[in-house]
Amino acid sequence: MWQFLQWMLLIHLLLTLSSQATADMLSDAKLLDAKRAYFTGNFEKTEKIIRHMVEQENAAAQNILGVMYFNGQGVRQDFKEAARLYLLSAKQGNAIAQNNLGLLYEDGKGVAQSYEQAAKWYQLAADQGHAFAQNNLGLLYRRGKGVKQDYQEAVKWYRLASEQGNANAQYNLGLQYSSGQGISQDFSAAAKWYRLSAEQGNIFAQNNLGLLNANGQGVVQNYHEAVRWYRLAAEQGYALAQNNLSIMYWRGKGVTKDYEVAAKWVKLASRQGNPDAQYNLGVMYRLGQGVIQDHQEAARLYRLAAEQGKMIAQNNLGLLYEDGVGVTQDYDEAAKWYKLAAEQGYAFSQNNLGLLYRRGNGVERNYKEAERLYRLAAEQRNANAEYNLGLLYRHGQGVNQNFSTAAKWYRLAAEQGYALAQNNLGLLYANGQGVAQDYKEAAKWHQMAAEKGNSLAQYNLGLMFFDGKGVTQSYEEAAKLYQLAAEQGLVSAHYALGWMYANGKGLEQDNIKAYMRFNLAANKGNNNAEKWRKSLSKKMTAEQIKQSKNLARECEERNYKECN
Repeated sequence: MWQFLQWMLLIHLLLTLSSQATADMLSDAKLLDAKRAYFTGNFEKTEKIIRHMVEQENAAAQNILGVMYFNGQGVRQDFKEAARLYLLSAKQGNAIAQNNLGLLYEDGKGVAQSYEQAAKWYQLAADQGHAFAQNNLGLLYRRGKGVKQDYQEAVKWYRLASEQGNANAQYNLGLQYSSGQGISQDFSAAAKWYRLSAEQGNIFAQNNLGLLNANGQGVVQNYHEAVRWYRLAAEQGYALAQNNLSIMYWRGKGVTKDYEVAAKWVKLASRQGNPDAQYNLGVMYRLGQGVIQDHQEAARLYRLAAEQGKMIAQNNLGLLYEDGVGVTQDYDEAAKWYKLAAEQGYAFSQNNLGLLYRRGNGVERNYKEAERLYRLAAEQRNANAEYNLGLLYRHGQGVNQNFSTAAKWYRLAAEQGYALAQNNLGLLYANGQGVAQDYKEAAKWHQMAAEKGNSLAQYNLGLMFFDGKGVTQSYEEAAKLYQLAAEQGLVSAHYALGWMYANGKGLEQDNIKAYMRFNLAANKGNNNAEKWRKSLSKKMTAEQIKQSKNLARECEERNYKECN
């Protein structure tokens, strides 16, 4: 009897197993049919098939119906119902549903927002090898959301997902290699993972791979490759890539320089609200590159970028207000925008705001505040600020007058090639102020500034050639330098040329040309020139004086060019 019962039990088990296998086969067939209907957009049929399977607690069906409620496909969109269905499926161990439930918790859709719950469900799915969940869990570890921030743990999960071919994870792993967070910085490895992601169409990876090629990081610098990757992302509408592609056309890197094409791409990025693009387009309107020059449009675009906190846009908008270009001149507005950028540590704005405080424009004059701002910018090696700080110490404004300290700051700016500082450092050496008097050193610095076209340095170097101090004496060389300075409208240079024409020193004696130069200088308030003009007029005919005045007028009309 016992043996009989054993056989009957075995038969029952076999029948049960056979029935279960048949049921599973039928269930799988229905599920396949439902998926086909879903992916062809027949949501009504999908819902009809799935609904019955959900009632039978089929985990896959619960997840699919949850997706439909999430997207509002064939059913009314309902995040709470989606969450309920995902939970039913997730509790049965469905990794896809676990990941989907994690997404709802992360975004706070259908459930109370909770990074901790998101991490819990991502973890369960990730432990099953679900690539999307692994990437999502990595993101939480990178950001420290719901878990303790841990870059190494982020790298671990990104790598697991990346090795399964997940494009987002490959991009994220590339970011970690680029930044050196959680792993040793390695641009070559970053390029590898960006490429794998980019080849799958990931726009972020395409853009970043373009950046590596443009900068020669991790790969041999290749502007053509940079353009190729930027273009792929730009054509998909990615604003950062559109802006970067625009820059390549603007600079002529990897493509023929073309301002119009540059404008086309940067406009697309600007319309998406990208602050870099808004600023760059503003620059193009300011300069009339690829677009019709329009200072008002430049100001509008600078403002859009400035309101998003872009420091250089804030600074440049301040410049427009200070100069009254594209906007009504307004020192208060200039100070406002400079201040916003200065508070972010932008050196140019710190210097520009310092200038307003020194002059009392838009703010109450305050030399000490000017000094503070100049110093902040100077500590960032801003040459303008170093020079301006030197000026304060030279004149004792907001600080105790100190020629030695002035020389220090002038030198720092001068060594960066700042012409005004080079000229002023030359003056300190010529006068022995703050430094041991040294005419050769003075001539050296004046020469550097003169070669950059600084009119004051040209004139001062001319004086040294005139007197033979620090250089071999030469009236002819002095005259050449005075001429260069005079062409820039320097009044004292016109006077010096007048003297040389009047006395035949370095130039052939010529009263008409001498009177012309004295006339130009005297009309600008040079008293010595006025005395010489009066003295010289006694030696000239009325016709000669008339001729000289006509030459002076023509010289002014030509902006002091070719006046001899």
